[in-house]
Amino acid sequence: MQTCDDIPLQSPNREQEDAIRERLRQAEDQIDRVVLGQRSLVRGMLVSLLCRGHVLIEGVPGLAKTTAVSALAATIRTTFCRLQFTPDLLPSDIIGSEVYRPEQHRFEIQRGPIFANLVLVDEINRAPAKVQSALLEAMQDRQVSIAGESMPLPDPFMVLATQNPIDQQGTYALPEAQMDRFLMKLLVRYPEQAAEQTMLRRSLAPDVDPVETKPLLTPDDIAAAQQAIARVRVSPSVEEYVLQLVRATRDTGELDSKLAAYIRFGVSPRGTLALAHAARAGTFLDGRHHVTPDDVKAVVKDVFRHRIVLSYEALADDRHADDVLDALVPHVRVP
Repeated sequence: MQTCDDIPLQSPNREQEDAIRERLRQAEDQIDRVVLGQRSLVRGMLVSLLCRGHVLIEGVPGLAKTTAVSALAATIRTTFCRLQFTPDLLPSDIIGSEVYRPEQHRFEIQRGPIFANLVLVDEINRAPAKVQSALLEAMQDRQVSIAGESMPLPDPFMVLATQNPIDQQGTYALPEAQMDRFLMKLLVRYPEQAAEQTMLRRSLAPDVDPVETKPLLTPDDIAAAQQAIARVRVSPSVEEYVLQLVRATRDTGELDSKLAAYIRFGVSPRGTLALAHAARAGTFLDGRHHVTPDDVKAVVKDVFRHRIVLSYEALADDRHADDVLDALVPHVRVP
């Protein structure tokens, strides 16, 4: 995983940092006005963007997953592309292919829609393995291979994939290796009644102007924020807390034998890095310069829920990843 520390850009001073943070907060508020009742989803997308990570968004139809991603794209002056994954999709449909130009008597590489800054992949689990493999290279290496030539993807580059948890007919289970490439898995839940009532009133009042969305951020703002995040301090005690949370998913039997029976495989080292960087990005958005254990707790389920592999016993007991994490995290001593 490429981290915030890897961005070769001059770090902003404190005044510039505060200005960028304020624009990020305005962007968060703007998206929240478009997608009512999904504040945690909006926050998770911004944290992932600042960490150069990818996001898997899961929720039943009609919860505005696609609308949320489109609203995020509208707040940034970048290119945006939506891909609808289907069982008959080919790798060349997303990454591009080599095309023969008869008038010029030569082959030419035609780039596919993956060459955008923000890429929305709808129904990611409906595409076959070859397409998933091509997407995996793009997500991990930030490049694609066309006709034997490796071509870098633009910066920033972020994949936001959606999947429907209730309609599994005609789908392909995402391999664990690909799931691990997502910085976060965000669950979109039903909105509160007040938010849904506001949606209803907007829908029933055609004379009401739609919520305005305007670009508030540039790619340079994102890169500068990533550099500022690198200055957010993670103390040795918080580092130890992150490591202990990860170890708890692997050596669960030392904490609780019942929970140990629910976990087949724990979180990978990539998950360790993801948790630390996500906590640091959240700390930056909150306007602080030191990560606390609460910052780590705030993102631990989003970072871990798709990285732990549950046992058949957990499935038989109708236990989900969040249930296991809710029971596991309190066992880890907070520094």
